[in-house]
Amino acid sequence: MLPGIAAIAMFMIFMTMVNVYAAVTGVYGAGVAHYGILALCTLLAVGIFGLLRLTKWGWALVTAGCLLFAAGDFFYFSRTHLARFFVRGLFVLLFFLDLARPETRERLR
Repeated sequence: MLPGIAAIAMFMIFMTMVNVYAAVTGVYGAGVAHYGILALCTLLAVGIFGLLRLTKWGWALVTAGCLLFAAGDFFYFSRTHLARFFVRGLFVLLFFLDLARPETRERLR
């Protein structure tokens, strides 16, 4: 396994847990967004465990999750102008670019 995959998996599972906690405590509201966030976090958690087993479907789910997290962070940065969203968005985008490398894709089953 590439060492970057383990780091990406740990960071993404942490982000997933933070978003689930925020959804359960009502940060995202009580409507459709609440259930949408929980569904996306469930898909991402399943994808993370698939990525740790080096499967292509796990890689695809985590790559899509990285891109969605980065897009969301850049959207929040454009609305609030808080630097933490920009920095976290760049960090997650770096993970996306690491997952998109041909060397990473060649090691998957």
